[in-house]
Amino acid sequence: MRRKPNGEELGAFLKARRAQLSPGMAGLPDSAELRRVPGLRREEVARLAAISTDYYTRLEQGRLQASGAVLDVLAQVLRLDGDQREYLLTLAGKTAPPTASGGARQDVQPQMRHLLDDLTLTAGFVIGHNTDLLAWNAMAAALVMDFERVPDEERNYVRLVFTEPAIRVLYRDWEAMARLAVSHLRMDSRRNPRDPRLTALVEELSALDPQFRLWWTSHDVAARAGGTRLLRHPVVGDLVLERSTFQCAEDPGQQLVAWTAEPGSPTFDALRYLASTIGPSPSRA
Repeated sequence: MRRKPNGEELGAFLKARRAQLSPGMAGLPDSAELRRVPGLRREEVARLAAISTDYYTRLEQGRLQASGAVLDVLAQVLRLDGDQREYLLTLAGKTAPPTASGGARQDVQPQMRHLLDDLTLTAGFVIGHNTDLLAWNAMAAALVMDFERVPDEERNYVRLVFTEPAIRVLYRDWEAMARLAVSHLRMDSRRNPRDPRLTALVEELSALDPQFRLWWTSHDVAARAGGTRLLRHPVVGDLVLERSTFQCAEDPGQQLVAWTAEPGSPTFDALRYLASTIGPSPSRA
């Protein structure tokens, strides 16, 4: 089921993307003329999209609903990648968002909890709406931090990335990972941009951290995907982990995130040692 368009968020996203695109990147001649705003002007975007400047202006101001055809053209003009285009079409009400987020935290699905319990050399987390941390296993706690000491309502991945000193030290490339985490949160927000819990989280972190505030207002979006994570653990030292994600069939709003190491690698041996120090432990939620 499609949702009502969110003109305000859509307009802010278009404006942010326009600001990050230079005339040269858009195939326009780069003049020496001083620009009052970064990136492309509204009239330049409109001309490239073959629509009127007034039409584009009203779209960016949230006063107009664009057709799917116009949005497709704008996605090309603004050089949107797959995740950005999906975000654009969802905000415009042209595609259905994933399971909507409401006011309450989700309960982790039993299947996901059982899967976490079976992972011994792999750090596993279940991430829900708005990057809420719903469950984790013993290896995840040993590798990252004792999540149990964090109050339930504050167990949010993005929040922990910005507020927990141990996590800032753990990531060797914290700034890149923190910015990516904000992009994940922005992507998740398409479920329900007016979710009161999301609004409270964004307001809290914007007041606490200027980097979060800057990255949130840049409207960068990214879906969770695989990738490499570089850690510096206080016990086992430098680690190179591969990140994989698996969506829950029973609740698509929950994803299992797994950090693994190549067998025989120094990181694999380090994880085996770390596992031997903690012993078996059920996942927590």
